[in-house]
Amino acid sequence: MKMSRFVTAFVMATAMLGFCAAQSKLMVIITPAPSNPFFKAEAVAAEARAKALGYKTMVLVHDDDVNKQDQLFDTAIANKAAAIILDNAGADATIAAVKKAKEAGIPSFLIDREINETGSAVAQIVSNNYQGAKLGGEAFVKYMKEKGTYVELVGKESDTNAGIRSKGYHDVLDQYPDLKMVARQSANWSQTEAFDKMESILQANPDIKGVICGNDTMAMGAMAALKAAGKGKVIVVGFDGSNDVRDSIIAGDIKATVLQPAARISEMAVEQADKFLKKGSTGVPEKQLIDCVRIDSKNAKKLETFALKK
Repeated sequence: MKMSRFVTAFVMATAMLGFCAAQSKLMVIITPAPSNPFFKAEAVAAEARAKALGYKTMVLVHDDDVNKQDQLFDTAIANKAAAIILDNAGADATIAAVKKAKEAGIPSFLIDREINETGSAVAQIVSNNYQGAKLGGEAFVKYMKEKGTYVELVGKESDTNAGIRSKGYHDVLDQYPDLKMVARQSANWSQTEAFDKMESILQANPDIKGVICGNDTMAMGAMAALKAAGKGKVIVVGFDGSNDVRDSIIAGDIKATVLQPAARISEMAVEQADKFLKKGSTGVPEKQLIDCVRIDSKNAKKLETFALKK
C-alpha cells in the first residue's frame, strides 16, 4: 500500500515536472513599437532564432510605456516563460520589472538598451553607441568640411542611448571651433516629431548647413522637412542603419548613418538565453558591447535590414 502511494506520488511529480518543462519552452520577446523598423527587426530576428532553437514565442510591444511593460512582465510570468528578451522602456523604470521576473525564476536578456543596474538581468547586449556615435560624428565633420552651423536632434531623454550618442557626437564635433550648434532638441526617436521640430528650427535658423540625428527615423523626418522647405542639400547624418536611410543615401539625400547590428544582437540574446537555460551560465559577461559600422555611399548597397551583406 505504501509502495503504491509512493509510485502514485512519483508519477504525479514526474507529470508536474513534464508540465513545467513544457511551459519552459516559451520565450517572451518584448520591444518598443514595430512601426520603427529597428524594433521590428529586433523582434523578427529574436522570434526566428527562438523558433529555430525549438522554443514557442510570444511577441509583445510596450510602446515605451513603463506601466504597459510592467503588465507584459506579469503576462510573461503568468505564462511561465522560460526567458524574456527585452528592449526596455526606461533605464531606471525597468529595473523593478526585471527583478520581479528574476524572483519568479525567469531570466531576462536585454538588447539595445541597458538598465542602470547590474546583477538583475543575465545579459545586457547593446551596440557600442559611443564608438558608433564617434564614427557618425567623424562622417558629419567630413561632409560639413569642418565648418558651418548645425542642429542636433536627440532621442528619448529616458533612454541611456540618447545621451551616450550625443556625447560621442560632441566628443568629435566640439574639437572643431568653426562648427557651431545653433539648436538641440529631443524628437523622442520619432519621425513625425523630428519633422515638426525641424520645421520650427528652420524658422529661427533658415541657413543651417547640417543636422546630426540620434537615430534614423529622426533623420528621415528631418530630411523630409528640409526638402519640403527647399533645403534638401543640407547635410543630414543618422544612426541605426535602416533600409529607409540606406535608400536615402543611395538617392543622394541623407549622407551617412551608423549601423548597429540589431538583428544579430537579438539572435545573440536568444542564443545566450538558450545556453543559460541548458547550462546555468552564458559563459560571457552580463554587459556586452557590439561595435557599429559607418554606412555611406560606398557601402550602402550592401545594407539589408540592419545587417551588411558579404
